[in-house]
Amino acid sequence: MNETSLLSWLIFSPFIGATALWFFKSLASIRQIALITSAITLIISLFLLGHFDNTNSSFQFIEKALWIPTLNIHYFIGIDGISILFLPLSCLLFAGVIIASWTSITNLPRLYYSLLLCLQGSILGIFCALDTILFFLFWEMTLIPLYFLISLWGVGPNRRYAAVKYTLFMLTSGVSLLFAFVILAFTHADGHIPSQLSFDYLQLLDITIPTDIQTTLFFLLLIGFGAKAALFPFHTWLPTVAMEGPASIAAIMTGLKLGLYGFIRFIVPLAPQASQTYHWLLAGLGVIGILFGAIVAMNQSNLRRMLAYSSISHAGLVLLGISAFNIQGIQGAIYQLLNFTLIAGGIYMLTGFIHHRTGSTDTISLGGIANTMPLLAGFYLLFGFAGMGIPGTNGFIAEYLILLSTLQTHAGAGLAALLGMVLSASYFMVIYRNAFLGRCTNPVIIDAIDLRPRELAIIFLFSTLILFTGFYPGGILEITKSASYAWLSRL
Repeated sequence: MNETSLLSWLIFSPFIGATALWFFKSLASIRQIALITSAITLIISLFLLGHFDNTNSSFQFIEKALWIPTLNIHYFIGIDGISILFLPLSCLLFAGVIIASWTSITNLPRLYYSLLLCLQGSILGIFCALDTILFFLFWEMTLIPLYFLISLWGVGPNRRYAAVKYTLFMLTSGVSLLFAFVILAFTHADGHIPSQLSFDYLQLLDITIPTDIQTTLFFLLLIGFGAKAALFPFHTWLPTVAMEGPASIAAIMTGLKLGLYGFIRFIVPLAPQASQTYHWLLAGLGVIGILFGAIVAMNQSNLRRMLAYSSISHAGLVLLGISAFNIQGIQGAIYQLLNFTLIAGGIYMLTGFIHHRTGSTDTISLGGIANTMPLLAGFYLLFGFAGMGIPGTNGFIAEYLILLSTLQTHAGAGLAALLGMVLSASYFMVIYRNAFLGRCTNPVIIDAIDLRPRELAIIFLFSTLILFTGFYPGGILEITKSASYAWLSRL
């Protein structure tokens, strides 16, 4: 395997695996091929991480080839310190979802795992794409597998409604993104169309964009990425999908905040003046998201719905860190996005295990889980502590950096974020007490089995990474440091 084509192998290996699944008929073989494919992508991503130069702020492992000559569109991919860590964590999350779906998916398993692998390849492409049209292609490609995964394997009676709602939200916001990318290309051409059209991200970073055009770009990108990130008021699709769709898919959608990644990768670098002019809007949306998500989460009696609103609250915290425009803020925001993969992904998988065993995630049907499933209850508490930002977990490091940066630049917003953290402890501990503690009254819970060995293995790995990166954050901060300073320099 040529090192110069490693990123292409990483992106297209899941698509190759998805195709290979259709040559096998037995359920065991289908599961194994899906898991092996995901493991291969994890190995490739770890190799890339091992050979990544974190002192270099520029993009590495670049591959570029002309794709659509008449429009100067290229197959152009590469990674920097901002995107590199998302690759192995994304692969790990998909491997975990495959393991979590091992016994719960018996209906059309070949189609399920094929769609899951296609979704993985598309998401990896989003993190690597350096041509805006290529990025948009991968962005829109995620809609097809997600629509069918939600509508066919959802657990709620309104799963098809949830799939349609999500798809319509993303298609509408995608139009906004496409308009922004076309405006950027026309700005680069400066009247010389099509010869000077450019969708090259690195070239677009170097052009001088007039203030009025930057403002237009800012709001177009804000709508496009804000809807994907489930920021208020574009958040309504997330609780619906969390309740109606499979818990494993909710783990991916809350664990990989692609919309917030778009804020960091595109909005601030491509519209720096507009971003600084409207920093109050970013901070305001962040505060609203933090408080709204936390307050609504306090009133939930269903684990999945509570986690959905908790995710909205944490997304607001990341946006607050981005809006600080300092090194602590951007590194804290990236750190928290990486944390989502482990914390949100892991706790949703555990919630899926509960639903598979009991048929419900409503607290009125639960209670006493800790008596019959102590391992599951113990790990659930650990993931909850990490989401609350308890010292010793990776959530503490990210939230500390974001708060430190925000108190320096938006003191009022920082105090609001502190209030949101207090509320997060309140809603989690209350719903945890109701669902996991007390006497067992439901016979289904009394007869339920604890984590199976393969489930325990993936949850233990996630927990280990949460604690390791909580006690040793320097490794992640060093990898993101150079790229974060380069990001700030564009302001």
